[in-house]
Amino acid sequence: MSDELTLPRILPLGAILFETLFLLIAIPLEGYLLNRSLKFDKKTSIFYAIAMNVFSSVIGWNVFFMVEPILAVGIKSELISYIFFNTFKSASIQNSLILIGFLVFFGTFLVKFALLKLLIITLDEGGKKQESTDTTQRQKILISERIKLQNTSLITTTLIANSLSYTAISLILVIRGFVIRN
Repeated sequence: MSDELTLPRILPLGAILFETLFLLIAIPLEGYLLNRSLKFDKKTSIFYAIAMNVFSSVIGWNVFFMVEPILAVGIKSELISYIFFNTFKSASIQNSLILIGFLVFFGTFLVKFALLKLLIITLDEGGKKQESTDTTQRQKILISERIKLQNTSLITTTLIANSLSYTAISLILVIRGFVIRN
């Protein structure tokens, strides 16, 4: 059997547990915000929050595993050191970590928004379709304005929910860093 198909000898259990913790923090926060802002019922809000976070997490890890082989050896070494041992070898990588954090935040926001929009469209939560085929020009304009308002509300809510969950996760990482140093 090929070496590519065997299981790894080292399992990043800490990274797996923290990813689970992050999901357990992000899902209720974002579900609550979807419930309050978009007026979904609680079950639908939690379903959307679970779907958005799990899918964006899977997409994020897939992007990471696609990008990781083309990184420079020094950066790979820093990543492995951080994932397995929670330390950086050099202080210079911490400066570029801020830029990477912003890119990950906005990438996650775009993925979550696209997934939420897709879920709403496929599950027909965006409103019932018009039954009559003869709509006046005024009705078309009103429908168009309602869709624009709904898109703005979705973008705003997704951005606030993503910001809130990233803030909570960042606070946990800061607390974790202080606990490990002391």
